[in-house]
Amino acid sequence: MDIETFRDYCLAKKGVTEGLPFGPDNLVLKVMGKMFTIASLDEVPLRVNLKCNPERAIILREEHPETILPGYHMNKAHWNTLVLDGSLPKTFIFELIDHSYDLVCSGLTKKLKEELDLL
Repeated sequence: MDIETFRDYCLAKKGVTEGLPFGPDNLVLKVMGKMFTIASLDEVPLRVNLKCNPERAIILREEHPETILPGYHMNKAHWNTLVLDGSLPKTFIFELIDHSYDLVCSGLTKKLKEELDLL
């Protein structure tokens, strides 16, 4: 998967914004101001960090040891790094993006959830 496909899929979600708060090489996507993914733009193949349920994160790393790693520079219990070298199916990557987005949305304050619902 290329960065354009990844970015477009994320930006199509409700309440998502993008930025480069850590410099020009790290694209951060947030929902209602809360980060749900970061992409390393200078990595080949592309690497992205996604939030993940801790139990599921362990299972995913065991099932895909070459392409799903503990989250680089993140809390390794709650984040995975995906190496997007073409071996993970696009639908599976989209599912993991959805999972990260949903986890972050579930942790939003009541006020932010209401604002998101109005978008």
